[in-house]
Amino acid sequence: MSKEKNLTFMGHVRELRGRLGWSVLVLVITTIIAFVFADQIFHFLIKPAGNIPLIYTEMTEMLGTYMIVSLAGGLVLAMPFFVYQIVMFVSPALTRSEKRYVYIALPWITVMFVGGVAFGYFILLPPAMHFLLSFGSDIASPYIKIGNYITLVTRLLLAIGIVFETPVVITFLSRLGIVTPGWLAGKRKWAFIGAFLLAAIITPTMDPINQSLVAVPLIVLYEMSIWLSKLVYRRRAKTVSSPAPSPT
Repeated sequence: MSKEKNLTFMGHVRELRGRLGWSVLVLVITTIIAFVFADQIFHFLIKPAGNIPLIYTEMTEMLGTYMIVSLAGGLVLAMPFFVYQIVMFVSPALTRSEKRYVYIALPWITVMFVGGVAFGYFILLPPAMHFLLSFGSDIASPYIKIGNYITLVTRLLLAIGIVFETPVVITFLSRLGIVTPGWLAGKRKWAFIGAFLLAAIITPTMDPINQSLVAVPLIVLYEMSIWLSKLVYRRRAKTVSSPAPSPT
């Protein structure tokens, strides 16, 4: 029995290593693709900065910034493949109905991530950039390093995109019976506090207005998660209570 468990464990390790290898290969390919379109990505990312001059002060800074932009773009392009690999790795441990829930959630993972990035770019970035670039401008003129700007923007957009996955994750956990609507509602106070703490971490400014622009959508997403969890449990209750077909 111990030998069989060891063989099974080694099989999982080999499978994990293979999937990680494929994921790294895909990330390299998507990063190269993003590097080809790096100029377009740059113009897209620096648009919220307006006419503020962006500079670099080190010989290798611009090259490093190109790599950051390419890697961030590669991560976004490769994310559906990463999610697919995770699902395929854990799928043998799932039942048929659980697998169906995973397949239903897959496209929503991409949709919510893109929605989070769009929210961060169009809603959060403009006021945040205005606050950061105008604060103290009567004392000193802002000349922002391109590496600092790109790192801040890409980190912010990726973080918002990941946070927007909350309803998908909670709905999936509800389908598996791991969380319940009552439990989620009971944790509402802590979720609200956590939303503002997370907003303070994500938001690059100390401005409460900009932090509220992040915290309020997070609270809305949590409330949406509770509603979706209730919907899931109602469907499960109907399925359980429905009479079995009579034998013919």
